[in-house]
Amino acid sequence: MSTYFFGDTAVLTGRSMRHIFRSVDTIITTAITPIAMMLLFVYVLGGAIETGTDNYVNYLLPGIMLIAIASGIAYTAVRLFTDMKSGIFERFHSMPIARSSVLWAHVLTSLVANGLSVVIIVLVGLVMGFRTSAGLLAWLAVAGILALFTLALTWIAVLAGLSAKSVDGAAGFSYPLIFLPFISSAFVPTDTMPGPVRAFAENQPVTSIVNTIQDLFAQQPVGNDIWAALAWCLGILVLGYVLAIRVYRRQIS
Repeated sequence: MSTYFFGDTAVLTGRSMRHIFRSVDTIITTAITPIAMMLLFVYVLGGAIETGTDNYVNYLLPGIMLIAIASGIAYTAVRLFTDMKSGIFERFHSMPIARSSVLWAHVLTSLVANGLSVVIIVLVGLVMGFRTSAGLLAWLAVAGILALFTLALTWIAVLAGLSAKSVDGAAGFSYPLIFLPFISSAFVPTDTMPGPVRAFAENQPVTSIVNTIQDLFAQQPVGNDIWAALAWCLGILVLGYVLAIRVYRRQIS
């Protein structure tokens, strides 16, 4: 690894961020579908859904944020795939830079872009009536969990971008991830679900993450959910990183 890894990563991240800010519509587009879902569920379906809370948008918001992140990482895979096919990677590799900094630039750009989408969704949620008495530490914990979730899924996106044969293939991997929150506690409590569905919902990563964020916003004890959420995120992050780096080294060797 180059001794200038951090400097190289910063320069390449700046390049990627310039592409993002030149097409801000990407961030807005990523946020539109989750916001539309939030409007639909709160104002159309919310009255028929029993969650044990007085304000359904408070219950719903954590799941909507996760859907936005799952949607946003598809753009990371597409941007990486486009760079691979355009030959820009070969040009970078001919320069004296740390090779892994090329991937980390895309990862950090994803973290910033998805963070902006989440901020937009929270602002819309506030307009729709979202309220929380959570303090600064709780908000920092929520931000940390969302950042870890974003990093974990982004390395899966990097793997997809490196392995895909087409743009559609690069983006298509995210569809199951977007669907996953629907079979979790993001929209309704899991105890309302049939047995097999409930068993799956209670033992997949989104439920533990959603439950943790809901408890933090409500200033309730998070219990074991936070440890399950961290274990899932770290496990996916490590697996995605190892596989992505392995594929990357094979392609540039």
